[in-house]
Amino acid sequence: MTSAWTIFLLRMIAIALLALIGGALFGLTGGLALACAGLLLVVMSHVANLSRLQAWLKQPEGKSLPDAWGAWGDAFIALHRLRRDEEMQRERIVADFEVFSQAAEAYPDGLVFLDADDRILWCNRAAESQLGLHGEADKGLLIVNLVRLPRFAEFIANARPGESLQCRPLGRKDLDLSLEALRFGKDRKLLISFDVTQIERAATVRRDFVANVSHELRTPLTVIAGFLEHMLSEPDPDPAASRQPLEIMDGQARRMLSLVDDLLVLSRLESEGHALREETMDVRDLVFDVADEARRLSAGRHSITCEVQPGQLKGSREELRSAFSNLVTNAVRYTPEGGRIVLRWALREGKGVFSVEDSGIGIAEEHLPRMTERFYRVDRGRSRETGGTGLGLSIVKHALLRHQANLEIDSELGVGSTFRAYFPAWRVTPKGGAT
Repeated sequence: MTSAWTIFLLRMIAIALLALIGGALFGLTGGLALACAGLLLVVMSHVANLSRLQAWLKQPEGKSLPDAWGAWGDAFIALHRLRRDEEMQRERIVADFEVFSQAAEAYPDGLVFLDADDRILWCNRAAESQLGLHGEADKGLLIVNLVRLPRFAEFIANARPGESLQCRPLGRKDLDLSLEALRFGKDRKLLISFDVTQIERAATVRRDFVANVSHELRTPLTVIAGFLEHMLSEPDPDPAASRQPLEIMDGQARRMLSLVDDLLVLSRLESEGHALREETMDVRDLVFDVADEARRLSAGRHSITCEVQPGQLKGSREELRSAFSNLVTNAVRYTPEGGRIVLRWALREGKGVFSVEDSGIGIAEEHLPRMTERFYRVDRGRSRETGGTGLGLSIVKHALLRHQANLEIDSELGVGSTFRAYFPAWRVTPKGGAT
């Protein structure tokens, strides 16, 4: 590429030659006039190119770079390359920012960027939902004026590494948050809000579980310890008089054994390392087996019948028998003498449905959502009288979950209850017609 100085010298030489030729033809005055005209043309050319450059600089978008020759052409080409490189760099920055924004929006925890004065620069949707912010509308506002939580202002002002603030937003009883504030850059901060609702609920469940187990074991242990203390204090106990206390202690010990057995079953069902033993079983045999067990428990006090469509079910026979047995046992325990209990197996829209219908005391509607919770009892006194541990329906729920099945409960006080277990179609194999 020809240098600007070379072009300038060539132009000056051309003007000088023009002046010499003009002087030879028209005299000194004519030569000077031609030289001035040449210089004026050069200046006008520069002014025109400068004007085109200024017009382009005022509004470069949507306009092509001006065409020119010589040094101006080289300058325009260099500007064109510079503009192209800047556009490419800007596109990369915009693309990177878009990826960052999408990643931040998809992040499950709340993110809020703050400036040196704790004003909001940007936040994601999770932060809007958890902290009650409004994205663009809150940009530039002090976060302490928008997030009203105990000790929040002090927490943000200090922003110590590793320090967190546990809180529950106003009006959000269903949400527990853990907040962390990280400093970065020049006095900027990143506020992160973690949804710890499930963790808090799990901790509450564990505390309740320990309390319930302790309570369930304390009563029979107190009874046994009391009778033993009384019997040991007798210098010469009468065997006949000891029989009744021994029978009571035996009943309480069996109750504790039943509770421990149910706890072990529930622990095994909840264990992720306990693999499901898949086998194909005849549903008729399984239901009839459970019905025979229920008749032994009922001792003739109830009418227990079965309505079963032939078919096969894939899953763990041990776990399904435990689930079905718990449903039928509950029906026997909570159905008055002379009541009716019906066990059914049928296909509905390809799904297998096992149901237990009874004419028992029924369950109030407000209790239905909590029936599968551990140790939840509608009537604690009656449950203990009938020998229940409060874990039966929890065992049913977890056994069904391991078989991708779900439990539905319909009940009406004084009329009876129906418990239905729905199994996915791929676990069910129909065989022939109804029987």
